[in-house]
Amino acid sequence: MAPPKPRRWTRPWVLAAALLVVLLAGAAVIWRDDILRTALDPKEPFQTYDPPPAADYAERSGWLLMPPPDQVARPAAGAVDVFFIGPTTYDGGEHWNAPVDDRKAERLFRRVMAPNWAGPFVRVGRIFAPRYRQASLYTLLTLREDAREARRFAYGDIQAAFRAYIARYNPDRPFVLVGVEQGGSLAARLITQEIAANPDIRSRFVAAYLIETAALDDLGVPACRAPGEAGCAAAWMSARQGNIERGQRLLDRSLVWDGAGGLTHLKGRTPLCFNPLLGATTDAPASERLHKGAANATGLEWGARPAFLKRQVSAHCEHGILRVSRPKSDALRRDGAWADRAKMPGFNLFYADLEADAEARVAAWRAASTAAKTLRPPVE
Repeated sequence: MAPPKPRRWTRPWVLAAALLVVLLAGAAVIWRDDILRTALDPKEPFQTYDPPPAADYAERSGWLLMPPPDQVARPAAGAVDVFFIGPTTYDGGEHWNAPVDDRKAERLFRRVMAPNWAGPFVRVGRIFAPRYRQASLYTLLTLREDAREARRFAYGDIQAAFRAYIARYNPDRPFVLVGVEQGGSLAARLITQEIAANPDIRSRFVAAYLIETAALDDLGVPACRAPGEAGCAAAWMSARQGNIERGQRLLDRSLVWDGAGGLTHLKGRTPLCFNPLLGATTDAPASERLHKGAANATGLEWGARPAFLKRQVSAHCEHGILRVSRPKSDALRRDGAWADRAKMPGFNLFYADLEADAEARVAAWRAASTAAKTLRPPVE
């Protein structure tokens, strides 16, 4: 007896199912970023959102980084401080603004962000880095008004932290301000509201580094136009040479503060572009020979100085974007999941350059301060 023939009507269903799987997989790849971005949306209007509790800046628990108690109470003579505002470490999903005690976000700060981005300033002085209810990564991926409200809300924490820092920990010493990515935007607002507007604080302001930040020449302090200047701001956003799309996206999507404390588009205005290889806000090109050193400090013990990778990149400013060549070392390449790649990388292409630049500006500030005291007439 001959075996029964397979039923031919089953084959189209098999082919249709296989085609559906292929289409769904293709759609997942094409719209992957949109799918992941949607998953981070709190799906609640910011106006009705109940934010997590604020940090207490009168307590050590309110700070991610702070000198040991003996150095806080008795700083060394001539000590310089660094007020450091960290980048985004909280993805989002549940909150518009991160809880200050979110463990995953803090682990990322301590393992990746602090060694790579606060690390270059360890040799400059004592570092104070406040916890703050940072706007989530999602808020940096959309231009919705809710996202802008979350970023404005985060500034309230930074303003409170800075005022507590000045009142409790630094009533009379010079300081450097450092802000990275979201922290750079908050630092820019801090300059206009708290530093440039207060003569006493302004007199002690050494320099600001607004890293991967859109800023205009309206901060109330001048842009750093040459190496060794003090009392100025260095701001830049970077993109790989040849990556025209990313450079244009930065210009189209970046927000800057307006005079009323709101966030607005660049609207065709060219942002400041500081070249760390030259120590200046300039369009002049800088070759690899000037590169003092990149570093991948991820996972290093806090305060440890990493090995430098020299002559890795060239850089030049073009239409407000710092164009950087592809680094030679594989240790200076982005990796990780989608959300990790959307945050600041686990390496710093200009680690040694920023370290040297900040030390030179501190020395310039001290020299100018000494000269001013010498020329000051005696009190009768």
